[in-house]
Order: sequence, then C-alpha cells, then structure tokens
Amino acid sequence: MIKVYFFLLLAGILAGIGYAAKYYYDTTQSTIAVLRENNAQLEVAVQTANESLELVQSENKKYAELNNALQNKLQRAEAYSDELRGKFANLDLVLEAMKDAQSLEGRMNGATAKLWREFMADTGNTNTYDKPQWLLDMEAARDRNQNSNEGGETSSTSGVETETATVN
Repeated sequence: MIKVYFFLLLAGILAGIGYAAKYYYDTTQSTIAVLRENNAQLEVAVQTANESLELVQSENKKYAELNNALQNKLQRAEAYSDELRGKFANLDLVLEAMKDAQSLEGRMNGATAKLWREFMADTGNTNTYDKPQWLLDMEAARDRNQNSNEGGETSSTSGVETETATVN
C-alpha cells in the first residue's frame, strides 16, 4: 500500500509540476503577445516621430533660406536708405521749388507713383497700373515747356535726377 501511496504522491508531484509548466508556458505566451503588440505600436510611433523630425528639419532649412533672403533684402533696403539719406542731405528742396516748382512737383509725383507700384509689387500685387492721368498731364506740360525753351535757356535742377521716365 505504501507503494500505491508513493505512486500517488509521485503522480501528484508530477501533475503539479506539469500544471506549473503549462501555467508558465501560457503566461509567457500571453506576455509575448502583449510585447509583440506593444512593439508594433512603438515601431509606428518611432516611424511617426522620424517623419515629424524630418519634416521639422526640412522646414527649418526652408526657414533658414527664407531668413537669409530676407536678411539680404534688408541689407539692400538699408543700403538704399543710406543712399537716399545722402541724396536728401545734398538736396535743397526749397531752392529747387523756387527755381522750377512744376518740374520738381512732376518728378516727386512720378517718384511717388513709382514707389507705390514697387510697394504693390513687393506685397504680391501682380497687376500693372498705367500712370495716373494727373501725372501724364504734368509730364505733357513739362515736355511742352521744354520744347518751347529749346532755343533759349533751359531750367536746371542742380543735377538731381529721378526716374519718372521709367514709371509704367
């Protein structure tokens, strides 16, 4: 009878070990399945993070190029501003106005119209505008005045020139 008890005890121990092994195997497999699922989610997250990083880097490069372009434009604008300051420092508008007010007015109006067209072009407006009628009238009057003075003395503007002829 002891052999039967011993055999039953041994069978119970082996059954317990078998059950423990089966339990360990099942829990390990479920843990592996959860880890596999988490790994897939992490791979997607890493891929998204890498794509976002590449996008940020490309946009950062684009912004750096745009910033350099703006910096160059700013430097040109500052140089032009310095040039204008120099011109205005050498310009005596009161004396000019006293000598030939109509010519000065026409040149200033033409330069102002040109400046506004450049502002419009810089802000993205691609429309082209003809010269205003008042400016055309003034230029025609100035041309008539110059044609009538060709034989005699012509008025001088102390070497100051503008680009009214190039305004479209």
